[in-house]
Amino acid sequence: AVEPISLGLAIAGAAASAITGIISYPRLYCYFRECCLQLHARRAAAALQENLDKKLFGQHLVKKVVVKAVKGFLNNSNAKKPLALSLHGWTGTGKNFVSKIIAESIYKRGLQSKYVHQFVATLHFPHAQEINTYKDQLQSWIRGNVSICPRSLFIFDEMDKMHAGLIDAIKPFLDYYELLDGVSYRQSIFIFLSNAGAEKITEVALDFWRNGRTREDIQLPDVQNALSVSVFNNKNSGFWHSTLIDRNLIDYFVPFLPLEYKHVKMCVRVEIESRGYTVDEDILSRIADEMTYFPREERIYSDKGCKTVDSKLDYYYD
Repeated sequence: AVEPISLGLAIAGAAASAITGIISYPRLYCYFRECCLQLHARRAAAALQENLDKKLFGQHLVKKVVVKAVKGFLNNSNAKKPLALSLHGWTGTGKNFVSKIIAESIYKRGLQSKYVHQFVATLHFPHAQEINTYKDQLQSWIRGNVSICPRSLFIFDEMDKMHAGLIDAIKPFLDYYELLDGVSYRQSIFIFLSNAGAEKITEVALDFWRNGRTREDIQLPDVQNALSVSVFNNKNSGFWHSTLIDRNLIDYFVPFLPLEYKHVKMCVRVEIESRGYTVDEDILSRIADEMTYFPREERIYSDKGCKTVDSKLDYYYD
């Protein structure tokens, strides 16, 4: 015979073990707690495509390149190196927005995920005399985070303000090594954001416009090579004579085209709707008209993209 207390403890213990077993089941556990490699590759790629289609305007090259690159990388179980994307264009054309969407497509918490790491040049690496210290810190941060989660996402903002030579510290992590000190970096993603090269992108766009061709006629080969050369030779790009470019470790230089009047109106409309207001076409047009455009004579492109749309709406809607 078993004593009642012993029997009760046995039942409680069995129940606890069962509950522990259920919670430790990966899918259920990850429902309550954020996990590394959280979203399935197909779901992540579908979410990326859907959000870019709905929320990003005037960037047909970005949509095509980013979706194909990220989707292919996530589906590749035997990647030979990490994915490295360098996003270039004027302020307000969508670089930060796209990096946010990529993060959200992989992790439910997006940029707030503990597996997504953002570096801002002017905040994290402000002093040129400390560049050697920054290199050591950067390598340590990346090594530590990838050791915890192979599918870590690293975003480097304001690359055009980063001290020359600093970014070369991460070259070993982007190269074709199977393991470095027992750690594989092949599932990680690196995204660089920069205004450098925007002049070259605008030059290509204007050439197409002046020749009577639409911006949708612009294809990646029309821009990418000239963009990479421009960034490599620009002392203020953060990539000046960088081994990352010299060794072809950046997989794609992604050009963000300058936005036209019609794209600004699209941004205004979406922002109004996201605030729950009824779209007033008069206010929508007024906000778009208030933006400044370049070149001065033709007034084709918004010089701030959609950057100030949010603050302008504050003026019209309280």
